[in-house]
Amino acid sequence: MSTIYVLWLRQLKRYFRSRSRIIGSLGQPILFLVALGYGLGPVFAKAGGGSYLNFLVPGVIAQGIIFLAVFSGVELIWDRQFGFLKETLVAPVSRFEIMLGRTLGGATIAVFQGIMIFILSLIVGFRPVSLVSLPIALLVMFLISLFYTAVGTAIASLLEDFHGFQLIMNFLVMPSYFLSGALFPLQGVPKLLQTITSLNPLSYGVDGLRQTLVNVSHFGLASDILILTLLSLIVLAIGSFLFSKIEA
Repeated sequence: MSTIYVLWLRQLKRYFRSRSRIIGSLGQPILFLVALGYGLGPVFAKAGGGSYLNFLVPGVIAQGIIFLAVFSGVELIWDRQFGFLKETLVAPVSRFEIMLGRTLGGATIAVFQGIMIFILSLIVGFRPVSLVSLPIALLVMFLISLFYTAVGTAIASLLEDFHGFQLIMNFLVMPSYFLSGALFPLQGVPKLLQTITSLNPLSYGVDGLRQTLVNVSHFGLASDILILTLLSLIVLAIGSFLFSKIEA
């Protein structure tokens, strides 16, 4: 457990030392909140959907989380190329603990990112329906973070090139985000799109956040949490196996 804590703390220190990284990671969420939230708000309201800003905020929070979570795998490639990973792997601890510590650190950072976006959304006019459900929203944020951090770590365990990792992540992340219902309601969409979104893990994360923050749900909160938990455990197991095969 001490190894997991040390690696978790190391990930956090590395992130908070880079102020430019923290500020830069908020640029895209702010753009989505202001440009889309207010730009498409009148159209969404005329269609009978209510406040588009309220509808959009859970999706923007999920966006900030997954982008930071999956790209935490870049740090694994970085450590591998510059020899820092070798120092960790030679330690008398299991590779599962190393992988878990790194993953939990990346997931914690991604949750912090989600909290900052939530605070920004309050500044631009968003209001959650209930403060009581905020702890559950934090749980959903953590499950999203854990899943996508584990995905990033698993893929990074197979690669040694920064550019290859970024290409694969962009190929996975962007479709996952746009096909999650983060930007549009899932009710009434074509059946093919419904099938795709139901197979998309992020759909359940966005739906869980939307249920806890604005009391609107498509799949149901219990289903969202259950599916995210099961998928996170599966990806953690796969990531642990791949990480155990890594050669520094």
